[in-house]
Amino acid sequence: MKLIEIKEKNMSCPFCDMFKNTNKDVIDIVPLNPVVPGHRIVIPRAHVKDFSEDPQVTARVMEYASAMCNDARGNGDMNLITSKGKSATQTVFHLHVHLVPRHEGDGLTLPWTGQKK
Repeated sequence: MKLIEIKEKNMSCPFCDMFKNTNKDVIDIVPLNPVVPGHRIVIPRAHVKDFSEDPQVTARVMEYASAMCNDARGNGDMNLITSKGKSATQTVFHLHVHLVPRHEGDGLTLPWTGQKK
């Protein structure tokens, strides 16, 4: 499935740069510092800053992530994480989604787990 609208690549964006040798609309990569084995990042070719900028691109990323969760790589519990803005821990301003496989007792806590008022 092709993205509905391909936005211009941002030449200073590290994620846009990953598409220079492929014709794919969406890719998945292992992050530089995976938090658990199997951690992947799903990235669209279209340069949109976050999930709110273009719902059609976001939907395509979610379709791709869903397919990954249903194949041999993702047959279990999983967090799907994306951020919008610096205060929400976004560091690369190109839409991307983290797929984080989970299992009971893995010791991984989310940023909002256990915070006190």
